[in-house]
Amino acid sequence: MRLGLKTIIFVGGGLLLLAPAVVAGTIFADAMRQRAEVANGARLRVLGEIAAEQLGRNMHQLWQAVEGMGRIVSMDDPEAARRQLDQLAQIDRRYTWIGIADVEGKVVAASQGMLEGVSVAERPWFRRGLNGPAAMDVHAAVLLEKLLPAIGEPRRFVDFAAPLKNAQGAVTGVIGAHFDWRLVQDGLQATKGPGVEMLLVSRDRTVLSGPEGLRGSTLSVGSAIAAGQAASVSLHERWPDGKDYITVVIPSVTYADMPSFGWSIIVRADTDAVLDPTRTITRTFWSILGAGMLVALGLLYLLATWVATPLRRLAGTAEHLASGRSDTPPYDETRYEEASRLSAALVRIQSQSVRPYQPAGVATRKEP
Repeated sequence: MRLGLKTIIFVGGGLLLLAPAVVAGTIFADAMRQRAEVANGARLRVLGEIAAEQLGRNMHQLWQAVEGMGRIVSMDDPEAARRQLDQLAQIDRRYTWIGIADVEGKVVAASQGMLEGVSVAERPWFRRGLNGPAAMDVHAAVLLEKLLPAIGEPRRFVDFAAPLKNAQGAVTGVIGAHFDWRLVQDGLQATKGPGVEMLLVSRDRTVLSGPEGLRGSTLSVGSAIAAGQAASVSLHERWPDGKDYITVVIPSVTYADMPSFGWSIIVRADTDAVLDPTRTITRTFWSILGAGMLVALGLLYLLATWVATPLRRLAGTAEHLASGRSDTPPYDETRYEEASRLSAALVRIQSQSVRPYQPAGVATRKEP
């Protein structure tokens, strides 16, 4: 079965319209998605860098305060030292405890007198503080847990320590400060944007701060592995909750000369939520393109009908002439030149094929 001109024009023209439009639309939609992922990755990186700098700056201020107190406090006058430490703890509520210990590890003076006379020789902050400025990663309260008011959850601290020296430069003790981890956590989470989650992870990939379901867990996703290796990366990965996230790793939280805690920040955003505006734009684009294509196909159908109708009528006339019937004159086609010329030609053919009627069996009379 042969296709008609109308079908050929409509189907062929439709393919010529649809194929480039679909290909171009697919390329455009994919490019938009990629650009959205890159733009959101850059946005997450900026948020992460701001959070890392702010956290580092805040911790550096505390570090400077502890180091400065180490230059002021004297081991020779415990009473004066206690007053100074109390004053500092009252001015800055971030200090949960601050005290000084002699080289044997005995606490000589402390804010509110807590732990005075207690040995801290086995505490990491004291041992490291004897050798130089030190920063201790977040840890559970050990000696202070029973001395402080209950808060409904185990207390955790971040520690700074520095050696105390006399006029000759000899180490005479260590000053140490405990800061409530909740304050650090709240400050970090305050920097996140809508739809964005901040995770603070340690060197061993343990989540120190972040969504409640992840705190305290050890991550095995690619971004956490990169954070453990202090690598700055941007990834599109699936997390244990089954969701896909755009993640960015800020490999370190440091500021100026502050000792490193070994922290990294992972910033993540749910891919579905992040790309939803782009998907809305893409759906709108396809809707507009689809509506445009329907209009174009409708116009193409009308064009195919307009072109094919004269030829269909002329073909019918030609078939009548071919079968010996000349009683119906050809339709006077004037839509376009080719149809008009073909119509005129059929009129001439029909006029030439018409002869006077002569009954059968009657001979034609010859002229003398």
